[in-house]
Amino acid sequence: MKKKLAIIGCGGIGTYHLGHFLGFTDIIELAGFCDLIPERAESFVQKAGSGKAYTDYLEMYDEVKPDMVFICIPPYCHGEIEFETIRRGIPFFVEKPLALDLDLARRIRDAAAEKNLITASGFQCRYSKLVPPNMEFCKNNEIIFIDCTRIGGVPGVFWWKDKDLSGGQIVEQTIHQFDIIRYVFGEPEEVCTYGTRGFVKGIPDYNTDDCSVTIVKFKNGTIGTISTGDYAKTGNSFDSKIIFSAADKRAELKILGTFEVFGEKPAEPAPEKEGFVIKGDGALGEATGDSILYREEGDAGILCDRTFIEAVISGDGSKIRSPYSDAFKSVAFTMACNESMATGKPVKVELE
Repeated sequence: MKKKLAIIGCGGIGTYHLGHFLGFTDIIELAGFCDLIPERAESFVQKAGSGKAYTDYLEMYDEVKPDMVFICIPPYCHGEIEFETIRRGIPFFVEKPLALDLDLARRIRDAAAEKNLITASGFQCRYSKLVPPNMEFCKNNEIIFIDCTRIGGVPGVFWWKDKDLSGGQIVEQTIHQFDIIRYVFGEPEEVCTYGTRGFVKGIPDYNTDDCSVTIVKFKNGTIGTISTGDYAKTGNSFDSKIIFSAADKRAELKILGTFEVFGEKPAEPAPEKEGFVIKGDGALGEATGDSILYREEGDAGILCDRTFIEAVISGDGSKIRSPYSDAFKSVAFTMACNESMATGKPVKVELE
C-alpha cells in the first residue's frame, strides 16, 4: 500500500518538490496540499491529479492522516506546524533555514528526537555528484584556507527583502554554502561578520544587508571567508564559488555546477571517451591540462526527496544526509554570523 504524502506550502519551493513527487507515484500517494492561498493548493491538486486542497493544515492532518509531510513555508512561519506534526508522530521534511530563532529550532530538534521521528531538511546540495570528489580532496589534502562567495540579486517574494522575516541572505540563501562547507570539510568554531547597506536602491520596504563578509575559524585551525551579497544586476558582477586551498593545490566548487581541482595530474582519458573519464561516483572528470573538472549531472533534489520518502517507508533514516539535528548546526552557523553583524563582535557557533 502506498504511503500518503502531504505538502504544507504550495509556493515556489513547494512547486520544486512537487515536480519530483510526480516521478515517485510508484511508492507514494499525493494526498493533501495546504496553502493559505486556496488557488495555489488547488493548482497542486490539478498538477498531481490526486489529493485534496486545504487552507488549514490541521484539517488536512485530521482528514488525510498523512504518513509524511513536506513543510515548505517561509522562514518566519516555523514553530506551531512542526510541534503539531511531531505531536501527531508524522515524519517531516522541512525546508531550510528551519527557523529564525535558534532556541525554537533547538526545541523542535529535541522534540522530534524524543519521538524518534524520521526527519530531513532541504539541503539538496549534499546529494550532488560533486560531493564525493570534494570530500576526497578535503580528506587527502591539508586545507589551510577556504574562500567562499555567493553574489546574486534580490528574490521577488515579499518577505525576502525584510531581514526580520527572512533572516537575510546569509540565513535564507547562502546557508547552502555554509552547509556544504560543513558537510565536506568540518565544523566552525567562531565567526566574525561585517555587513553593509545603502547600495541596493529602488526596492520598497527593503530592509536587509546588501553585502556581508564573514571570517570563520574552524575547529581544526583552518580559517576561511564567506562573502555574500544581493546587489548584483547581472551574472557579470561576480563569479560565485568556494575555493579549498592547500599549499600545493586548490579545488573550486560551483555548487550544483562544477568541481575543479588544480595542481593534480589530469585524469587519463578513458578509451573512446576523448577528454573524459568516468569516475566511481558517476560524475565526469575532464582533463583540461593543469586541472581535473567534474560536472554535475541531473537534479540532486530528486535524490534528496526520494531518500527521505524511502526512509519513511522503510523506517530506516540512516541514508538521509541532512536530518533536522544536523541541519540545526548549519542554521546555528548562519545565525552566529547575524549575531556578530549586530554586535560587532566575534561569536562562538552553538552547534549543540
